[in-house]
Amino acid sequence: MSSCCLKGFRWTGTPTGQETTLAGINTYQTGTNPQIAILIIHDLYGWKFNNTRILADQLAEEVGATVYVPDFFGGESLPLEILQDEKRWAEVDIPGFMSKNTKTIREPEIFACARSLRFEHKYGSIGALGFCFGGWGVFRLGAKDVALVDCISTAHPTFLEETEIREVGVPVQILAPEYDEQFTEELKTLCNAVIPGLGVGYDYQFFPGLRHGFATRGDDREEGERAGMERAKEVVVLWFKLWLRE
Repeated sequence: MSSCCLKGFRWTGTPTGQETTLAGINTYQTGTNPQIAILIIHDLYGWKFNNTRILADQLAEEVGATVYVPDFFGGESLPLEILQDEKRWAEVDIPGFMSKNTKTIREPEIFACARSLRFEHKYGSIGALGFCFGGWGVFRLGAKDVALVDCISTAHPTFLEETEIREVGVPVQILAPEYDEQFTEELKTLCNAVIPGLGVGYDYQFFPGLRHGFATRGDDREEGERAGMERAKEVVVLWFKLWLRE
């Protein structure tokens, strides 16, 4: 986890959904479609981050889905006032925080939420969207031997491994900024070499001039970043409308 995962801006606006639970986990829920669901796996800013909830509201409205943002950090969160002040980052124990939120610890919860959507709530069509930390999670949900979701999308994924790329078995969308210390040039090249040969739908969206975190934490006061965020939202909406059907 590098410093690029900490940088970000808070957007204005008030989320319109509600807090509930999913598989026993505190969750932000928005939208009312009983047939189509989208599971969002949040980034380092957590499930309460205003930007993530605003995006969830937009997807619920424009895709026509019920969107869920569970808390995959076990009730803990990093202080937003520190995350947004680069001079104070030394006050945050990122390694300690991440040691409590490893793949091994959080994957069972991610799988439990997807199973709940499929088998308890009985959604007929489910998509998964992962930002930064959530990128590896959506790939695992879409693995050939798991397939708990019908399609996945990820923006600037972190901790993504070669085996997760090679084992995906559902349609994949990737939103890749030009500058990314986590989703490296090697990983970008690997995705574009491997996924087209897996027999699944694939959409690779490249965002020149933008950096890791732009899709959820870009500065909406900057024209280039705002345009990138708007484009990211639009292509994700189109992706889910293509693959998620009632």
